[in-house]
Amino acid sequence: MTIRLIAIGKTDSMELQSLISNYVKRLGHYIKFELVIIPDIKNAKNLSEKQQKSKEGELILSKISTSDVLVLLDEKGKQFTSIEFSALLQKRMNSGIKYLNLVVGGPYGFSASVYDRANQTISLSKMTFSHQMVRLFVVEQLYRGFTILRNEPYHHA
Repeated sequence: MTIRLIAIGKTDSMELQSLISNYVKRLGHYIKFELVIIPDIKNAKNLSEKQQKSKEGELILSKISTSDVLVLLDEKGKQFTSIEFSALLQKRMNSGIKYLNLVVGGPYGFSASVYDRANQTISLSKMTFSHQMVRLFVVEQLYRGFTILRNEPYHHA
């Protein structure tokens, strides 16, 4: 299985990018991982919220195939503890899927077409985080999940 983190827009902060890269490198010891960055929509300021979500949705859906699992990171999604999330990862690996896609949407969330295609929605917290911070939290939780599955000390270190 390959895990893809698909996100809209680049990470502006070099500090955040460095931390994300660190966890991406660590993840490589456990699983194939890809960070897919979809460029910001050009002239987004001239688009309505609905138009921007629609354009972003088309780009997101163009990155996945029909057999892929699509999990949206969404404030209305289900919350997991780190141990529950690691069990979800194990379940997905056991199911034999080729790609598990975790998606961070744009500033307005996802279009209806993306919600319709999604297999699951996950919330990292009831709090709101910047889309750039969410990337860091996701790669850290993926790393933590794999250390939990391998009974490595990171989770309680």
